[in-house]
Amino acid sequence: MAIVQIFNGNLVLAAYLVGLAAVLDFFDGFAARLLKVSSPIGKDLDSLADMVTFGVVPGFVMYKLIHMGALQTYVQEHPGSDNGMSFFETLSFSTPLSYFALLIPVFSALRLAKFNNDTRQSDSFIGVPTPANAILICSLPLLLNIKSGFAETTLYAGLVPYLLNTKLLVVLSIVMSVLLVAELPLIALKFKNFGWKGNEIRFVFLSLAVVLLAVFQLAGIPLVIITYLIVSVVNNLIKR
Repeated sequence: MAIVQIFNGNLVLAAYLVGLAAVLDFFDGFAARLLKVSSPIGKDLDSLADMVTFGVVPGFVMYKLIHMGALQTYVQEHPGSDNGMSFFETLSFSTPLSYFALLIPVFSALRLAKFNNDTRQSDSFIGVPTPANAILICSLPLLLNIKSGFAETTLYAGLVPYLLNTKLLVVLSIVMSVLLVAELPLIALKFKNFGWKGNEIRFVFLSLAVVLLAVFQLAGIPLVIITYLIVSVVNNLIKR
């Protein structure tokens, strides 16, 4: 459904669908244990679902963002070129830089394959989880308010030149792709129980996340992912 919305130019709805999928992904393991229906095939199906929702979808979102950024630069350099240009007409505009976005689904596949075969990742993650990467990337259309193929007026209008900067988006695609498979231990938010003991770092992070979202609202979403990385690194240092 999210991919269909991306093709329709409604990246905001696509982002909300990814958010809904992230909530379901958070509780699926807990639900399977509660209902006693966990199985090896469930693990494989979970990764296949993650590949589409948290690999392919953010790849297409980033492709569209880079495309929009390049189009915006072209319009700025050629005044009047966008006169009467519809969403579907802009699709004919292309830039080779957009293809860097396809690194995201490729490295998401590598990350999920590694996760399924890495016995070290039972209680923690090594490399950025695909849902975290997808949430970070899909938060950008929310800030830009892309509902009809174009960035519309938002409270974050001042960020548009940065969020649609093609070079920054390409760098972000490369960096996040590398972090997906990097040997970087990160905390897992999969709760086996909801007691304080053994979940201290998880509750600390979730508390910080609630504060960031309450203070910064939509802009707090990418800050939450950055905080997740920082808290994980600090947790690693404390353990050492």
